[in-house]
Amino acid sequence: MASTTHDVELATEKGATVSSTPSAADDNTTVDQPVTTAAREGFSWRALNERIESLAGIESRGIDRVPTEERQPSSHAADLQVAVLWFSANLSLNNLATGLFGPLIFGLGFLDSALLAVFGTILGAASTAYMATWGPASGNRTMVVLRYFFGFWPSKLPAFLNVVLMVGYTTIDCIIGGQVLSAVSGGHMSILVGVFVVAIVTLTIAVFGMAIFHKYERYAWIPQVIALAVLIGVAGPYFDASAKPTVSGSTLAANRLSFFTLCFYVPNSWAAAASDFYVYYPERTSKVKIFLLTVTGLTFAFNLVYLIAIGLATGIVNNTAWNDANLISTGALIVAAYEPLHGFGRCCSVIVALGVIANSTPSIYSAALGCQVLGRYGKAVPRWTWSVVLTIIAMILAMAGREHLLVIFQNFVALMGYWVMLFICIVAMEHKMFRGRQAFDWTAWNDKSYLPVGYAAMAAFLIGWVGAIVGMSQVWYIGPVSVAASNADLGMWLGCAFALVFFPPMRYIELKMVGR
Repeated sequence: MASTTHDVELATEKGATVSSTPSAADDNTTVDQPVTTAAREGFSWRALNERIESLAGIESRGIDRVPTEERQPSSHAADLQVAVLWFSANLSLNNLATGLFGPLIFGLGFLDSALLAVFGTILGAASTAYMATWGPASGNRTMVVLRYFFGFWPSKLPAFLNVVLMVGYTTIDCIIGGQVLSAVSGGHMSILVGVFVVAIVTLTIAVFGMAIFHKYERYAWIPQVIALAVLIGVAGPYFDASAKPTVSGSTLAANRLSFFTLCFYVPNSWAAAASDFYVYYPERTSKVKIFLLTVTGLTFAFNLVYLIAIGLATGIVNNTAWNDANLISTGALIVAAYEPLHGFGRCCSVIVALGVIANSTPSIYSAALGCQVLGRYGKAVPRWTWSVVLTIIAMILAMAGREHLLVIFQNFVALMGYWVMLFICIVAMEHKMFRGRQAFDWTAWNDKSYLPVGYAAMAAFLIGWVGAIVGMSQVWYIGPVSVAASNADLGMWLGCAFALVFFPPMRYIELKMVGR
């Protein structure tokens, strides 16, 4: 983004304020209380918060809507930043773990895995791109936008799930970054120290907010692309492009569907945060432009990492050093792939390890906003404070699970895709079938009397979960429908089908009975 763009953006952020105490407007109640010692302590906290938010570059705005007059001006640099953000954020080693699943877990060949990864990514990126278009149009964060489709109270459930999702991603980022840094040091640096390094740098960027975050993402991709290009050059000769599937028949078909769905899940999971990063864009920004740029950035980033991972997975079979390293950790596998380059290879390993910061920063940023959506007391806590708390939680979880990345990732998969796609289906149906050309009053984001009650949306969301449960195939549970389909992961597809069938009639009845 051009410097003038960021100057405007920074001015916008500095002009926005966050209350440090719950307001009457948040719960439609007013309580007069005498000034007590506790109240005076509250004023001290407010003074501390104001001092911190007065620091240059700190974004003080939380989930409050960005008014049209406070948006940044349109520019080609700002447009390009849409694609650059998603590209930079997803050149991350946590996505490499997804690509490894094709050959290593599902027993697929190189060609199967590559094609499924490419097309799964495109479809998942499209769902995220759809949600990204609401940012400039509304000036509201994603989970606030969801209030217009789920209602004020029901939307808190997806908001909570998004907090868990984003903290989970940050945890995985910290683990794999710590693994690589530890492997580079030859074990002299423990994974714990590596986790701490990744978490602290993530926290530093996330605390400052949008302006610093966008600037970091604008340049973070450059060393990553160089390091990954070097990885392709040094490890590419060991990739086995002729690798064939190790399974056959119905199991092969089921595993192909499962891997396709997995590659869909990961870019799709960003949909829950997609509009958070574009609330400062002009209200009349083209939705088509936002959609296409988002798809482009996500598709190129994910497929670059996926294809490298698939290549590494096929090479493990014939490369003893890689196999031994993979038994230690995914991070050790990356270091082993760079090993022929000796010192320069270790330098590249450090670069790709620190690349996870570009992925974890938007995760923590979005999770902090989600905490404010949960209630008036959550909103009273400044965004930067939530960033600190959530980063500490992710760091503790990463330290506890540092030796079990693959297991954590496998157990985390279900959360990544099922619920996100359910709410996207409900949003799309409400948007196209019931709202039509009716305009939204985006200033009424906190007005319970304007927003829908959300009975139909919540019921369809929960019914969709029933479909997801009977069709899911995870390490800890396999649904009866999945068992009948050779353990194919049908959870997301059945969940969406249930939501698509039940939401329209329930929403029709809700409109007839409630009127909104």
